[in-house]
Amino acid sequence: MVTIGIDLGGTKIAAGIVDEAYRIVRKGSVPTLADRDPELIVKDMGALCLSLLEQEGIPLSEVKGVGIASPGSVNPDTGVIGYANNLPFRRFDIAARLRKYLPVEKIALENDANAAALGEAMSGAAKGEKISVMITLGTGVGGGVILDGQVYSGFNHAGAELGHVVIEYNGRPCSCGRRGCWEAYSSATALVKMTKEALDETKDTVMWQMCEGDREKANARTAFDAMRQGDRVGREVVDKYIDYLACGITNMINIFQPNVLSIGGGISNERDYLLKPLIEKIEKEQYTSSLEEKTKVKIAELGNDAGLIGAAALVR
Repeated sequence: MVTIGIDLGGTKIAAGIVDEAYRIVRKGSVPTLADRDPELIVKDMGALCLSLLEQEGIPLSEVKGVGIASPGSVNPDTGVIGYANNLPFRRFDIAARLRKYLPVEKIALENDANAAALGEAMSGAAKGEKISVMITLGTGVGGGVILDGQVYSGFNHAGAELGHVVIEYNGRPCSCGRRGCWEAYSSATALVKMTKEALDETKDTVMWQMCEGDREKANARTAFDAMRQGDRVGREVVDKYIDYLACGITNMINIFQPNVLSIGGGISNERDYLLKPLIEKIEKEQYTSSLEEKTKVKIAELGNDAGLIGAAALVR
């Protein structure tokens, strides 16, 4: 038996056939074209999955079920997407609608960040561990918590919004309406903002050359690239960013004491330039600093496949 995972995004729909060892047998994608009628998006989801099965010569009778990873507010109990910012779904029963085009016994739904965390727990950086946390450093700070192989999301499926714990009271405004959220200091968006602030404060940095004299060309790699060239200002930006990131991660470790905390998203591509100084700070600050057994902090392993595998794992 196989399962199918669907990672539904604002730009593309990705789907994959996943075997019992949580390996992707075949995957593919189509554009979401999110300004369309929702029914057409669901129809394309079904068609993509059926096409992948046909390519592999797998009959529908051998599909155990389908899991959907979706952004926004979702209800795994009912299969309803309540709201998704970049998708036209409002109180939309996506599980029932997809079954019209993909008639399988079980269709499961989960938030995309939670699904990615589950994927890492089943076959990635936290494979075989009892408790794990994953954070994703992208436009925001996403995350998921896995307890005994199950997604933890609170009684109302809105829990584990890890990016919205406050690390600086009355600090920077956050898109959620609060001030001082971890997301406002440790997302890729926040790193770009810090880089631009550093550019505004000094002309004595190689980052100006990297940006061709235009601060709007700064990105999440700029400060790291400058640091690697020995630039003082670039290093200061990176150090400040890692301070904030370490603060939030230490909070997560102190709350959950997971076996593994994995870091995904674009900034995780900095690997040891991010991880080594980060671990040094966490080691000093975490509540369990004097204990032998401590949380392992790792770079996530599955990349863009984490959501697919996690979605498929919903119907294991």
